[in-house]
Amino acid sequence: MNELTQIQKDFRTAMAHLPAAVSIITTDGPHGRIGITVSAVCSVTDAPPTLLVCVNKRSAAHDIFRRNGKVCINVLSGEDEELARHFSGATQIPMEERFAWDIWEEGQDVPVLSGAHVKVLGTVEGVAEQGSHSVLFVRVDRVAVDESSHGLIYFNRHFVRVNPLGEHVAV
Repeated sequence: MNELTQIQKDFRTAMAHLPAAVSIITTDGPHGRIGITVSAVCSVTDAPPTLLVCVNKRSAAHDIFRRNGKVCINVLSGEDEELARHFSGATQIPMEERFAWDIWEEGQDVPVLSGAHVKVLGTVEGVAEQGSHSVLFVRVDRVAVDESSHGLIYFNRHFVRVNPLGEHVAV
C-alpha cells in the first residue's frame, strides 16, 4: 500500500471528527451472504426514498452487494458496539458464525438484525464509482424504527451511545 499524503491524513482526521451513525449492511442471495460495518450511509431523496451507502471496492463484500442487489441497512442501537466490531472484522469471527447467532429476524429476504435501531430494506438501483469506493444507491422498500432505543455513533475513532433525548453516554 502506498504511503498516505498529508492531505489524505488530514482528511481522515477530519472525517474521524464527523459523527456518523453506525450500521451493519447485509445481503443474501445467489452471490453469497455477507455483512459489514459502515458509517457511510446518507439520505439522498424521499421521492423515491433513496439512501446511499459507500463500500470500498477492495472489500470482499463489495461485489456481493452489487450482484445480489438487495440489502438491509441495520442502523445499530447503543447496545450493539460489539456487533459493530464483529462485522468490521476486528474480532476475526468467521462470517458464517456471525449469521448463525440468534439475533436475526426470521423469514426475511436479507439478514435483518432484530435489535437494530432502524431497519431499512432496499434494492440497489445504481452505482457510482469514486476513487477507492463505490456509492450504492439503495431504493427503500421497507422501513422499521424502534424509537425507544438508543443510537450508536462513531466519533473521534470511538463508539458513542446516544439516547433519544440527545444526551450522549460513552460506551
